[in-house]
Amino acid sequence: MTGQGGGRAEAAADLLLKARRAGPIESLPESCRPRDVAESYAIQDAVAASLGPIEGWKVGAGGPEETPACAPLLAGSILASPTRLDPAHYSLRGMEAEIAFRFASGLPPRENEYSRSEVIEAIESAFVAIEVCECRFRDRSVLDPLSKLADNSLNAALVIGAPWNGWPDLAIDRQSVRLSFDDSVVAEKFGGNTSGNLIRLLVWLANHLNRRGQGIQRGQVVTTGSWTGLIPAGPARRIAAEFKDIGISIVAF
Repeated sequence: MTGQGGGRAEAAADLLLKARRAGPIESLPESCRPRDVAESYAIQDAVAASLGPIEGWKVGAGGPEETPACAPLLAGSILASPTRLDPAHYSLRGMEAEIAFRFASGLPPRENEYSRSEVIEAIESAFVAIEVCECRFRDRSVLDPLSKLADNSLNAALVIGAPWNGWPDLAIDRQSVRLSFDDSVVAEKFGGNTSGNLIRLLVWLANHLNRRGQGIQRGQVVTTGSWTGLIPAGPARRIAAEFKDIGISIVAF
């Protein structure tokens, strides 16, 4: 984004960067609050320019027919399970059980869109993942969707388990997932990913980034939305996300 929009994006990014260092803010002022999705992505770009490089992406959709949205996973935010996080750096501790994919081949910008088969061929493996969410705003319950998107859709970290190569046969409606805090199960269900089709999300992301001149890079990880919703962990010390047929991811504080 250039011109006035670019200045707005840089101003919003400066506030979000300060919030990451000094603590949450109430909201973005009207002078730089994103007015559309394009401005939200421009703010993401400006934040990533300071905190990158980009190591992966998160993508999700509210329903099978809804247009997805994405956000970058910034440098140092993708961690191997089990991992221990410093509680001093996490206040919301919002936890989501997800499935993430690593790309063995890059999908660089080009003139034509990527096909479903090309995206599938580029995937190396999948993982159970815990997305750890934090908000750079004080009250996420009143946060407008465009500001949430600008704030990297609340991403703070992604903790991935062991590689799983059976992902081509994944059936969302028959997969069971369990999210536990310490010794308590806080979410357990069959299915649950609102997108309806994880490969659809990956294809959309590849072509969205293609249009923006970015692309998916070799080795990047893409996580594909929550199966459990965002659940704050509170004082819990051990968080585990387990997909019965895939594996487990563990975070400790």
